[in-house]
Amino acid sequence: MKRQRLTREQSKDQTRERLLDAAQALFMKKGFVAASVEDIAGAAGYTRGAFYSNFRSKSELFLELLRRDHEVMQAELRAIFDNATSRDEMEERVLRYYSNMHRENKCFLLWVEAKLLAVRDGRFRLRFNAFMREKLEQLAAYIHEFSERVGTPLLLPAQTLAMGLMGLCDGVQFFYAIDPQNAPSEMVETVLAGFFARVVFGRNVSAQE
Repeated sequence: MKRQRLTREQSKDQTRERLLDAAQALFMKKGFVAASVEDIAGAAGYTRGAFYSNFRSKSELFLELLRRDHEVMQAELRAIFDNATSRDEMEERVLRYYSNMHRENKCFLLWVEAKLLAVRDGRFRLRFNAFMREKLEQLAAYIHEFSERVGTPLLLPAQTLAMGLMGLCDGVQFFYAIDPQNAPSEMVETVLAGFFARVVFGRNVSAQE
């Protein structure tokens, strides 16, 4: 069977995806600063020129990597609301998603590196902060929608809860990533489940549970 030839747009999209995949692997292994444009292009099987025909800079590619991962997370959060028939089912989906995040979030180190880079690089910080505000607003909207659909008043404003949730998830994932023996999965899941049960779901949970 004759192989179908890619259109110019399809070929460009394929090149971008390969560059992004190569950069993600290198950033995870070596870090953003240590991975050069030449390293990324070579790992993807392209030249330096191919890199710059798709991205203006390594920082621009980095932000695109983060946005790609963010879109995956948004789709997963959206799925929590799709076809949910009861409050218990929605709560179970929320807990399952966040309880597994520390194991399945393959891009966690990218976000850690991006925050460090934002502290040190003012130009990157401007674009990254705009992106983080977008993430915060979207998460607050999901929290508000959850509250409306299950009929549970929020104990704090949705924006405040979104910031607390993002900080909590980052914190427990960091503990798990660097010291999984003292921050095992069971402990991480208990921390997140407790936050949702008390603060988001509005339930009184005893210390023994």
